[in-house]
Amino acid sequence: MRSHASSDRSAAEGATRPAGARIGVADWKSVVLQFQEPSVWRATWQLVNTLGGYAALWALMYWSLSISWWLTAGLAVLAGGLVVRIFIIFHDCGHGSFFKSRVANDIFGFICGMLTFTPYYHWRWEHSLHHATSGDLDRRGTGDVWTMTVQEYLESSRWRRFAYRLARNPIVLFVLAPAFLFLIRERFPSPSANTRERHSVWAMNAAIAAMVLILGSVFGFKAYVLIQLMVTMVAGAAGVWMFYVQHQFDGAYWERGDAWDYTEAALQGSSFYRLPRILQWFTGNIGFHHIHHLSPRIPNYNLERCHKSHPIFEGVKPLTLLRSFKAIDYHLWDEEHRQLVSFRHVRRQRKKARAATRGDTHRSASRNDAG
Repeated sequence: MRSHASSDRSAAEGATRPAGARIGVADWKSVVLQFQEPSVWRATWQLVNTLGGYAALWALMYWSLSISWWLTAGLAVLAGGLVVRIFIIFHDCGHGSFFKSRVANDIFGFICGMLTFTPYYHWRWEHSLHHATSGDLDRRGTGDVWTMTVQEYLESSRWRRFAYRLARNPIVLFVLAPAFLFLIRERFPSPSANTRERHSVWAMNAAIAAMVLILGSVFGFKAYVLIQLMVTMVAGAAGVWMFYVQHQFDGAYWERGDAWDYTEAALQGSSFYRLPRILQWFTGNIGFHHIHHLSPRIPNYNLERCHKSHPIFEGVKPLTLLRSFKAIDYHLWDEEHRQLVSFRHVRRQRKKARAATRGDTHRSASRNDAG
């Protein structure tokens, strides 16, 4: 009876928490703990409907080749959506959250990594750095989208500003970069990777080569390469967009040094991307990204349940699909005003500053002439 009363008081305190008040570790740790337990049934069913669905689509694409390439292309787009879901399973295995068994996570993580062209151990290592540094301005650069502050941008060379603007171009960011990332970049280990991570890249490359040889001999290499490119382009664009909008949105969180707070970075620096049900299914519930960053040990099939479990999460403002497209214009972090701004906004501010400087110079000259 006493524990129920204590729980009720905690819920009431969460519901009446004043806006802007910090949420401490003690506030959320006991809440998320109950959702960290993996479910063999849920995990197995997700593997069946995802990997099984993906295999069925490849069979349909093989059949469709004799009918119409347009039909094949349509099926490839659908397969790309399933690859996003496969990547979320891969992602959960990397966090050790999909299955209770470490061996099962590693086995299915490797399989899903092969289907998504991503080395399991190497990616897991880099992604752990992302979780440890997300929202920290002093520790940017690993597993995140290149983000500069306004001051850094203004103080950069012309070439560096050009490179940054190019990297932030939507065509580059959501079309060219994903293809480069999954088809080329992931084929080589990071210079700072440990032995196991480096070996995982070469092992994955060998597994991918075997997969390509097998499917190429079945479909014909030209047909297979074209289909795989379509699938990878769709999945890569969708996946990079999801990752981008999960940390680049109106109200995002960035802090420096000792001011950085893990809880605030999770709940404010990771979006609650409220998607239509069908898109939520294809993206494996990762739109509840604030919950995921709060506790990476929660498997994707428990994220929504955790979000709805306690009033503590009611203050997290959802990002809708329509509103999320505004994130394309967020390019730089304005430390003074604590918000993401566009290049256009910076240009306007620079013009105002120059105009104000010219005005001050003119007034000063006028006073000197009068004197």
